[in-house]
Amino acid sequence: MTAGKQPGGRPRDSRVDDKILQATRELIDEDGYPALTMDQVAARAGVGKAAIYRRYASKAEMAFAATMHGQWPPPLPDAGSLYDDLLALARAFHVRTATPAARHVAPALIGEIAGNPELHTRFQDTFLAAEHAALAEIIQRAVSRGELAGPIDPTVAHLLLLGSFAAGLYIINLTIDDTMITDLAAAAAAGITALADRQHQ
Repeated sequence: MTAGKQPGGRPRDSRVDDKILQATRELIDEDGYPALTMDQVAARAGVGKAAIYRRYASKAEMAFAATMHGQWPPPLPDAGSLYDDLLALARAFHVRTATPAARHVAPALIGEIAGNPELHTRFQDTFLAAEHAALAEIIQRAVSRGELAGPIDPTVAHLLLLGSFAAGLYIINLTIDDTMITDLAAAAAAGITALADRQHQ
């Protein structure tokens, strides 16, 4: 979840990044998250442990990055309405977060974030910042179409859609199917619309 440069401003080697994340995914698939160690990842990836710790401060952070690998959120074209844009984002979120590996790793990371301010800041500045930016773009599209009376804080939109989604997956331990995804997107669209109306009367 760290930036694309090593300490001192030197660009990171993306090949090493890929090896570390691939090794992490393979080991989680083979033996599960609890058995994962930094030593195993270093050996499987053919890199030194220092290379891993320059990128990730903990096993949970590394595993979360591996299970949520790739560009996130993915580029999502304009689907034509606030609801359809939110639905596309929710479905993409589900693909990444409902896997068995992600459902094991995310609660561990949440626990580490609670006691580690530095990790909390990195998580906010990377994954959450990207999700907020995606929602800000969706909200601006809706404002431009005339669907919303004005913009709202994307942090609130995040809580309405992805926050409830994550709670269902990682806290309540629900099995979320596409019917529930469409219901969550509809509820989030209604909530965002009502909030925009309230704030921009």
